Amino acid sequence: MSPRKGESRGRMILSAAALLREYGASATSIDRVLAHSGAPRGSVYHHFPGGRTQLIDEAVALAGDFIAGLIDAAMQADDPVEAVDAFFALWRDRLVESGFRAGCPIVAVAVETNDDAPQLARSAAAVFARWQEALAALLLRHGLTEERSRRLGAFIIASVEGAVIMCRAKRSTAPIEAAAAEIHDLLLHTLRGRPGAADSEPRP
Repeated sequence: MSPRKGESRGRMILSAAALLREYGASATSIDRVLAHSGAPRGSVYHHFPGGRTQLIDEAVALAGDFIAGLIDAAMQADDPVEAVDAFFALWRDRLVESGFRAGCPIVAVAVETNDDAPQLARSAAAVFARWQEALAALLLRHGLTEERSRRLGAFIIASVEGAVIMCRAKRSTAPIEAAAAEIHDLLLHTLRGRPGAADSEPRP
């Protein structure tokens, strides 16, 4: 594949991910992706023989990998509470920077019915599972049981995603700040006395 073709393909995937964040899956059409990316129409089925479904599926994978990378970086912190605080801060900053227009592209795919493309729901589920496993691995490393670590990992993801939706509706960071504070105190209580949590303080 030539650099020019590769660049066109990459632009289309990035555009699809951006459109998913702002408009949802049903509104992310091929025409909209082409207009947003500036890619030539003839490139669509050359790069994506599976059409719109393949394009959205690859956009979900790209977005999932990007956030997973940020989670993995945050997970290197010695303090797990600090790491989770950083995860919430990441989403809060994305909301503010986009004027509360950009949500999570994975949620955008997961919440819509895609009977003609069930693989999209499976892809979204795989992304959520990957994020949960990264968080669970952090908590397991700091002394929690495997079962509790997985439950808390799922709870953190659910709290972030729910808060992002509420923030977009209210055009305010209050929901995610409230969720972050409660998760902070929950983790502090749960991990009290374990490595990395001793110096943390409850939020006011």
